Amino acid sequence: MTNLNSTENVGLVPRSDAAAVSGLDFLRHLLDGSYPRPPFSKETDIWPIAVEAGHVTFEALPSARFYNPMGIVHGGWIATLLDTAMGCAVHSSLAPGQSFVTLEMKTVFVRPVLEKTGKLTCEGTLLHAGGRVASSEGRIYDGQGKLIAHGSETCLIMDTNGGHR
Repeated sequence: MTNLNSTENVGLVPRSDAAAVSGLDFLRHLLDGSYPRPPFSKETDIWPIAVEAGHVTFEALPSARFYNPMGIVHGGWIATLLDTAMGCAVHSSLAPGQSFVTLEMKTVFVRPVLEKTGKLTCEGTLLHAGGRVASSEGRIYDGQGKLIAHGSETCLIMDTNGGHR
């Protein structure tokens, strides 16, 4: 979904519907538009472009509305992009009835981001998926292939109702 200005098909998937499919199928439904894109996606200009088991790719459009007082894109927006890709890499490994939550994440900022930086690509890759804990890593690149930031994440895997496995 690359129409960032569209307000169509934004919303939440009912929890019962999300719990009925694997994480990979859930992400594929987001990608093909059969599930609505989450509200944060519209607000942050972050959207998926590729999904496979253990690996997801997002694009994001930095803008001046994300600037911090120093006149560069706020690190929190960059961390949000990384968290999204790394979390979705974990999500892609989940069975129906499972969900996850981020326990910790580390972000390393390599280059500043400005509106003129243009569209960014962020790849998330699953490193390990256990019964209770999963880990992933992510990398953000600009349009010229230069590394912008990278990170790692640990997630807790739970039953959809919030219980631990």
